[in-house]
Amino acid sequence: MSGVSTVVFADLSGSTSLYEAVGNERATKAVTDLTQWIGESVQAHGGRVVKILGDGVLGIFGDAASAMSAMAEMLRTHQVRLGRWPLSLRMGIRVGVASGDVVDVDGDCYGDAVNVASRLCERAGPAEIWATEASVLLAASAPDVWYRKLGLMEIRGKTEQLMLYQVEWRENEEPDSLTMQAALASNFAPPEPPAAQQIHFVWRGVNMAFTSSDAPVHVGRATQAQLCVNDPRVSRLHARIDWRNGGFILTDMSSFGTWVCFDGSDTPVRLRRDACILHGAGRIALGVSFSEPSAPVMDFQVAEARVRYLA
Repeated sequence: MSGVSTVVFADLSGSTSLYEAVGNERATKAVTDLTQWIGESVQAHGGRVVKILGDGVLGIFGDAASAMSAMAEMLRTHQVRLGRWPLSLRMGIRVGVASGDVVDVDGDCYGDAVNVASRLCERAGPAEIWATEASVLLAASAPDVWYRKLGLMEIRGKTEQLMLYQVEWRENEEPDSLTMQAALASNFAPPEPPAAQQIHFVWRGVNMAFTSSDAPVHVGRATQAQLCVNDPRVSRLHARIDWRNGGFILTDMSSFGTWVCFDGSDTPVRLRRDACILHGAGRIALGVSFSEPSAPVMDFQVAEARVRYLA
């Protein structure tokens, strides 16, 4: 049996560190309870749970609109649930969504969409849903969902780059700064309102600055990254900088992590597929920590917008 379906892959963020923080027994129960709840959310919206893989859930839907609505509602509900959880047990959820031909064999499913959904889940930050352009176009009637264009990106195992979108599910997002589904056919990424802030970067004597209208800004070894850092310890697409709720958000997407040290603090913030708000000024180490003398380090500063590129 085969046909066009929409695949969702949901993974827990922060589950690895949970075992060290609270012990194996409590962590195992928390992870199991949350993955079972994700599975129930998939089924409640008409999807089928294909399998649960440790701290990940693979699901399949007959239509993209149901998949988008299900994942968006799941993250909205999870956000409320987190407020009732002990801080030590809180975990985020990230999701990848892809549509295409899927082959069903003895209850399991195979196909390019399955592989792509898994890869997008790896790239997404905590509380993010990443989707292919095909899924976004097919989800024409998905309610209470907006889309932010991420641009063309390389996906492991794919020969060509894919156009990707971030599915915005937060009810307090301002739709006019995002891409509404109705506008997708003619205009995938309308310009954002004028930016009030600008973020400056310095890498090996080269100064660059970006405003919110430039977001997302990709940092990595790949030549198409707006901030290209040519160092073998840096992933091809190592991190992403978004503009959200009036601030610049740095999300690590790398294999080895990102470290942020803010001016005035002696303790760096380590990001491993996590995100933090960039404020004030500081330094960012990519791939290795600041303790490594040769670490690739960028300086950053958030300031009022004046010019796009610094001389």
